[in-house]
Amino acid sequence: MEIRQLEYFVAVAEEGSFTRAAERVHVAQPGVSAQIRRLERELGHDLLDRSGRAVTVTAVGAAVLPLARAALGSVESARRTVEEMAGLVRGAVRVGMVVSCGVMDVPELLAAFHTSFPGVEITLTEANSDELVSSLVDGRLDLALIGYAGPAPDGLAVRVLADEPLVVAVTDADPWRARESVPLDELLERGVICLPPGTGLRGALDEACGTRRPRIAFEVSAPPMVITLARRGLGPAVLAASMVPPDLHAVRITDPVPSGALAFAWRAEGPHSPAARALIGLAENRVTAP
Repeated sequence: MEIRQLEYFVAVAEEGSFTRAAERVHVAQPGVSAQIRRLERELGHDLLDRSGRAVTVTAVGAAVLPLARAALGSVESARRTVEEMAGLVRGAVRVGMVVSCGVMDVPELLAAFHTSFPGVEITLTEANSDELVSSLVDGRLDLALIGYAGPAPDGLAVRVLADEPLVVAVTDADPWRARESVPLDELLERGVICLPPGTGLRGALDEACGTRRPRIAFEVSAPPMVITLARRGLGPAVLAASMVPPDLHAVRITDPVPSGALAFAWRAEGPHSPAARALIGLAENRVTAP
């Protein structure tokens, strides 16, 4: 008994015709007929009734049909498994991350993935969150670590690592050094140090400001430079609470409280390669509830 014989039998039983079955399996009709005859001789019973205008299954054929379908299903599952494993051997994943993020050790995640799947090619890109979101939606990235404010970006599934308030970081010489909080209206009267538009942190600040625009005295592309400028006494620095170093004072922003999320993100609707699915699964397993 051969797999192709079962495939031809199922095709004829479902189509009710040798001609249509032959077209479906892309084999000449005599070849289909000959293989089914061999199968019937091997089993010792007719599986098809050829006496009418339409071909129908016999009682024995009706009993064999679901078993044949199950066998073909198992073969297809085995083929898909092999293809997926081949994808994990020869595949590629494209990863993005926001600049200078210390909440999740992305290189460590990629190293763990490489240990499990050494044949998969990995590329890593650093960019602002809006660029990463666009690349995910367009399919240029498989997975990215992004920051955002409000609901998750359209078209993306996310696994949140951290969701925390924004604060301003000041030095011992700053007028706000002894304060626990500052209203957003008061903050808007001072020039602040902040990341540029397109970053999750700036998006959280802009969302809290609404139609108002914050006074940005220094706009730099990475959190370490924001912190360096704040240490020089050049103004309050807008940061996520976890970013503030011990030598600066964190002052809460209130009325309202700006907040932003940091999350792994990927396209909510595939397609996802086997390698990408494996990396997404590994990332999800390494994320704890914020």
